[in-house]
Order: sequence, then C-alpha cells, then structure tokens
Amino acid sequence: MASKAQEGIAETIKTVVYALLIAGVFRTLFFQPFWIPSGSMKDTLLIGDFLFVNKMVYGYSRYSCPFALCPISGRILGHDPERGDVVVFRHPGTGSDFIKRLIGLPGDTVQVKDGVLYINGTAAPQEDAGTFDEIKEPQGSQSNTPRCSNDPVGFGGTCIKERKIETLPNGVAHDILDIGPTPQDNTDVFTVPEGHYFFMGDNRDNSEDSRFAEPRGVGMLPAEYLIGRADRIMFSSAGSSLFYFWTWRGDRFFKAIE
Repeated sequence: MASKAQEGIAETIKTVVYALLIAGVFRTLFFQPFWIPSGSMKDTLLIGDFLFVNKMVYGYSRYSCPFALCPISGRILGHDPERGDVVVFRHPGTGSDFIKRLIGLPGDTVQVKDGVLYINGTAAPQEDAGTFDEIKEPQGSQSNTPRCSNDPVGFGGTCIKERKIETLPNGVAHDILDIGPTPQDNTDVFTVPEGHYFFMGDNRDNSEDSRFAEPRGVGMLPAEYLIGRADRIMFSSAGSSLFYFWTWRGDRFFKAIE
C-alpha cells in the first residue's frame, strides 16, 4: 500500500496537472494574456500594458493554440473582424505575436500620402489633438528608447510627438502619433486580397506593419493568423517588469481600448 505521504504527493501532482489543463483550455478557447513590449501602438497602448485578448470573437484557427498546434484548417466558429479593431495576430514570418489596428478589409485599397491615410481613395479625416509627451528614457524589459519629433533630446528630457485623432470610414476614431516626415508617410496603393487584412500601428512612424513586406513588416495578413481582439487593459507597469507593482500606472486599470 502507498503511504500517506506518497498519496499526498500523488494528489498534489494531479491537482497541478488539472490546473494546467484548465488554464490551457481557458487560454486556448477564451482569453489569452498579452503584454505590450514595444511602442508601435502608442498612445493607445503603452509599453508595459497588460491585457487579455478575446479569442472567441474571431473564432479559431491552428494559431489559437500555443505553437500553432490546433488541428484546424482555416477558421471556425468566428466572425469577421471590423475595421478599427485592435488585433493580436501571429506574424507569418517570425511566428511572434503582434498587435496592430485593422485598417484595410478584403477588397479595399489603402495608401498613405503625406502622412494621411486613404482608404478606397478617400482620406480618413485627421483632427489635431495636441501632443503626446513622455520622458526620454529606456522603457520596458527591452529598454526601448522613444523617438521624438523634437530630437535631439537627452535622457530625462521631454520627448514630444504630434498627436491627431483619425476617423476611419466606419466611424471608429483613435489617436495616431507622428514624429515628422518618414519614408512610410508616402506609400504605393495597396489592394487587400480576399481572405487577407491590412494592419497599421497607431504610432505611425515607429511601426513595422502591413506597409512593409516580410520580413521587415507584416504584409497582407491571411485571416488564419488572427488570434483575437484586444478590448481592455487590465493593468500597466511603467517599469522593466510587470511584477514591479510600485511602477503600475494608476490611470490604466481596466481601461477600454479604443
């Protein structure tokens, strides 16, 4: 007969295994945690924001599982994403999870001219919204240093970016940031193929997105690479680790993502 100690160890192991299975199912089917490591979506999302991604809204593909292990062909049980959604997806080249804003739907034409977004030949209106100011210093675990429209700025100085409110054709309004003229402010006309989507970061001059082909950017993203929609920030850390609770940003708890 097994001793009480052995039975206790066996019960502990079973409890841990069950907990891991439940967590795995929850992560695969419902919500996936995601931490923002870069500044490509400022000021909508800041480095150190922690959120859960709604995986039910778009349904499921092989990329819904860790390591793309779901035995699914195409997408099942989902709805098409909407223009303006903030989406987490699997990069088709690197296999990393990215987060960007959905700009172009299948059949759309997309172009940027002098920093203005054109969808199907019509400019998305932009309204001045002041500036986005932050301290120029290493940010997050990757020690990323922000780029500024008022460079050169020394560490500890105020880094400024011009901020505008952009309104997409379906009425979704969101902030975009600009640091000045860059090559990506003027692009060719992109036509989004069927079954694909076009993404851009809100920090327009600091985002490797669908304006760039792989491997630098994302290119036109096939629908099967969608993982889920980011709806709400749970909390946010301004430090180099999520666990440094004394660096948490008090104004970002449960903040809706727009």
